[in-house]
Amino acid sequence: MKSSNEIASPRGWHSRGYLPHFDAGDEYTQFVTFRLADALPHNLVASWKQELLAQNDTERKRELSRRVERHLDLGLGACHLGNESVAVVVENALMFFDSTRYAIHSWVVMPNHVHALFTPLKGFGLSEIVGSWKSFTSKNANKRLGRTGHFWQEDYFDRYILDEQRFYEVVNYIEQNPVTAGLCMKPEDWRFGSARRRMAWSAGVPPASVATTSIESPATPSPCGRDGRAPDEGTP
Repeated sequence: MKSSNEIASPRGWHSRGYLPHFDAGDEYTQFVTFRLADALPHNLVASWKQELLAQNDTERKRELSRRVERHLDLGLGACHLGNESVAVVVENALMFFDSTRYAIHSWVVMPNHVHALFTPLKGFGLSEIVGSWKSFTSKNANKRLGRTGHFWQEDYFDRYILDEQRFYEVVNYIEQNPVTAGLCMKPEDWRFGSARRRMAWSAGVPPASVATTSIESPATPSPCGRDGRAPDEGTP
């Protein structure tokens, strides 16, 4: 349990120099996308931000979101999350503090990025939660892959959810992502996402455990595929 001095406070709109974030603590459900280090170059994001300076804040963030999404659609990079043992680490990390630091509603671990929809619980902010996921998984993934250096990109993209319709649009986008990327036929066929677990839970059967692969013999990465399109309003 954290002391009062350690509890994170909501930060409102802030930026680390790459993308804007809205950290509202436990006030808003958040849709977050974070990506592997080679999935979207920082200099490309910087050039897009320069091009969009003339637009107002709302238009600028919306267009930047669309450009990020289009680039992720290309499925570029090493796609380390296509390694089964790494995907297991990431999915387990997303679920580890469910109900204690946040309520996670939907997620998917794609070959080169992760989508998560969650509501921070009282005393925990967006930046703290995402930072914890990325820190833990980067160390473990690098160890499993026998590599060093940055695993995730420094920043992430987030949108807060204000109404029920948008909430279910985002859930649908997240869970359909592997299908639209051509990685499986049905959302529940994808091993690393909420659709599969939701289907198993509704049937009263826990999802089959996924065996991890040894560090010395990593699984062969899956093809990246082509990511699906997010809803136009507030894409990740």
